[in-house]
Amino acid sequence: MKQFLIRFTFLTGILLLLVSCVAKEKVLYLQQTASVNSLTSYEPVLQPDDVVMITVSSENPEVAAPYNLNVISLQGATENAVGTQRIQTYILDKAGKIDFPILGSVVLGGLTKTEAVATLKGLLKDHVSDAVVNLRILNFKVTVLGEVQKPGTYTVSSERITLLEAIGMSGDMTIYGNRKNVLLIREKNGTKTTERIDLTKSDFLNSSSYYLSQNDVVYVEPNKTRINSSVVGPNLTVGISALSLIVTIIALTAK
Repeated sequence: MKQFLIRFTFLTGILLLLVSCVAKEKVLYLQQTASVNSLTSYEPVLQPDDVVMITVSSENPEVAAPYNLNVISLQGATENAVGTQRIQTYILDKAGKIDFPILGSVVLGGLTKTEAVATLKGLLKDHVSDAVVNLRILNFKVTVLGEVQKPGTYTVSSERITLLEAIGMSGDMTIYGNRKNVLLIREKNGTKTTERIDLTKSDFLNSSSYYLSQNDVVYVEPNKTRINSSVVGPNLTVGISALSLIVTIIALTAK
């Protein structure tokens, strides 16, 4: 009887190790290295529904003033609260257009930030010869879901973020995240596209998915270990450990 309990405990321990262990090949990022060309020229492309702030300045403020939206005052929660001032913003319509003061309808959708600034300066050159145009995307955000520590939507102030940085913002993947099959959902010209990315290889560092666009959604799928544990029950490992402990105690006390 004692020999049986000892053998049972030994086999239970092996089973527990098999359930708990995860191969490092399924956990480590960028295992296969490759030459990487830095995409320093990357810029976000303006899309419909983007919220942008555009300001026009000149050595002569009075000349540039008509081409700027008015500054509005935001009242505090109470009558005695001090209000704040904010420059009004533009929202690109479904056709990617904005209604710019004096110039009228201007198409910015589909343009990079640099191209949009150049377009506005070209339209303004006959009115403000030394115009300086500043454009900023205010709703640049990405969403990270699935097997990460802190899933959610994150606002990006720099207008430039990599896939790895987005995962880092979400607290990194859990041990159960499938690093070989990350799903990227992106909208291009009104059409949603999907792409599968293997983060264990460095090939994606040179791809268009390395830098995220505004409103991208990253979904980290669960690996087989997580899926299997959900089938047999999340308390399987705890149950095996408890059973092993009980059997060990019986084996030690048995005569």
